[in-house]
Amino acid sequence: MRSLFKLALPAVLTLLLSACGGGGSDGPHDNGPWPKPNPTPFPPTSSCSSTGLQAAAQSSWPSVCMLTSSGELVIELYDLGYAPATVANFLRLVADGYYRNTLFHHVDRDFIVQAGGYTSGQYLKPPPYAPIVLESNNGLSNRRGTVAMARRSAANSATTQFFINVVDNPGLDYKSVADPGYAVFGRVISGMNTLDAINVVPTYFYSASDIRPRQEVLIYWVQRLK
Repeated sequence: MRSLFKLALPAVLTLLLSACGGGGSDGPHDNGPWPKPNPTPFPPTSSCSSTGLQAAAQSSWPSVCMLTSSGELVIELYDLGYAPATVANFLRLVADGYYRNTLFHHVDRDFIVQAGGYTSGQYLKPPPYAPIVLESNNGLSNRRGTVAMARRSAANSATTQFFINVVDNPGLDYKSVADPGYAVFGRVISGMNTLDAINVVPTYFYSASDIRPRQEVLIYWVQRLK
């Protein structure tokens, strides 16, 4: 399978940067099969599980609960001292309900899973706010389970899309002004089984920057817990 260490750097960057970090065209694909809608389009619950609530209560950081069609994720967010602008942007989108009924639209097995910019049918959801400043030089590393912002080639171009590292990806960390990497702003503290489930879904490979689940992986909702 593809991994960071088996790809040349330009290929890695293309993977994460296309369409604000992966995805592809807006609307039906004209080359090969197309992802099917998820057979369960409505959320099975409107609240976080007791396990998720307990994990959030034990964290000293702000946190959100994300319900997907593959299960639940609880994410703590590193604001003060690490990524305040990134976390503020993410929480504003959560408060707006922006992520409701969006997709994990890009799944590069054993590398990253990416979400936050497409709705069912593979339609691009326009960002409601301006791009944010890149906060990658914050001492946080792209380790397994961490959450980082996707962006275009310009450093300060991230808007709504984010990815979760399935494995340790230190090659995506800040190196220098010329090689700024990707801003880690959170970590999965409950639901790693969900991350692993998304990681192994069957996919269609259209290109290195466009690897989509054959059956759409939905984000039903994201709720702030604290």
